[in-house]
Order: sequence, then structure tokens, then C-alpha cells
Amino acid sequence: MNKNYSIHNLSEIASELISSVNNKTLLFYGEMGVGKTTLIKEICKQLGVLDNISSPTFSLVNEYQSEKNEIVYHFDFYRINDEEEALDMGIEEYFYSDNWCLIEWPENIKNLLPLDAVVIHLTTLDDNQRNIKLK
Repeated sequence: MNKNYSIHNLSEIASELISSVNNKTLLFYGEMGVGKTTLIKEICKQLGVLDNISSPTFSLVNEYQSEKNEIVYHFDFYRINDEEEALDMGIEEYFYSDNWCLIEWPENIKNLLPLDAVVIHLTTLDDNQRNIKLK
């Protein structure tokens, strides 16, 4: 997938993303303000999460439950100091739990990431347009 999108077709992009991945661990790469959290909120909404979805910047991980009693983990490693912090929180158990793991700033724990995780690059085209590239 390599598509341009805006807030107007975000729902369509999130739906296509969910249906096209073969792994529930999604790595979101992109500069500050590109819309990683916004896209993750839409993905969670489409997975049936009813909780208030916000970036776990200080807690590192938020856990949400869907209408189908599925668990969705939302990570934000922007403020992590070193990979040892992620190991201390039991990151490997999250990654191999077979639950959705949506990860912002994965480059900050690059040595701990599952090799089969889905890589998503977001870039800003202009104020209203973004590009999503799935690897």
C-alpha cells in the first residue's frame, strides 16, 4: 500500500490497512505531527474500541478493549530513555500475545522489534494530505 490520504478518507485508509496486514504488530514511523496517533485512533475505532484513545506518551502503553473483548495495545516510545525500559515493562510479552500492538516511535526500541512486524511510514505532503507507505 502506498497511498495519499486526508482526514476525509482516513476511515477508508484505516479499514484497508487492517484488512491488508498479516500481523497485528504495526510500527508507525513519521515525524512529529504527521498523524500517527490520529491514524491509530481510527484503527482502534474500527477494531471496536470504545475507550477514550489517547497517546500513551508518559505511560508508554495504553490498553484498550474492543466490543469483541479483544485487547489492543497502543505504545508510544517517544520519551523512552533506553531499550532496557521496554524490557523492564515486559515488551516481549506484549509483542507475542497475539493482540494488536500499535507502536509509535518504534525506532527508539529498534533492537527489540519483532522481525515480522508491519512497517508503516507516514509523511506530510501538505497541511491536509499525508502519504502512507506499508512495507
